[in-house]
Amino acid sequence: MAFGGLERKRDSAPMADINMTPLIDVMLVLLVIFIITAPLFTHAIRLDLPQVAAAPARQTPQTVALSIDAAGKVYWNGQPISLDEMRARFTAAGKAAEDAQPDLQLRAARDTRYEVIAQVMGAAQQAGIARIGFVTEPPPDGKQ
Repeated sequence: MAFGGLERKRDSAPMADINMTPLIDVMLVLLVIFIITAPLFTHAIRLDLPQVAAAPARQTPQTVALSIDAAGKVYWNGQPISLDEMRARFTAAGKAAEDAQPDLQLRAARDTRYEVIAQVMGAAQQAGIARIGFVTEPPPDGKQ
């Protein structure tokens, strides 16, 4: 590497070489740091963990989508059913253990008579189904 003198000559060009000494110093310092810290990453600690028999995780309940159209027809997961069939299915679901009872999601058209909704809710309550959710849609213009 050539070093220029302190005097400036008229025809001298600026020095275009990169000074590599600081870059090599930094690289060597990083190399030494990694050499010293590398054995620390492979050190393991032996632990004797306790053995515990965990209880089985609760199963997520089945979700039943019960829809009622404006004419009062009832749909169980998209399949049309009568009110008697609905009561029979509620009874079968109600006999299940409390943890396995389905979540009932009740959807009703805006023009549905409240009498039909009350009959569905009454049948669910008589069968012992305690979790009933009402599914609604937000207004189309976003106002509440």
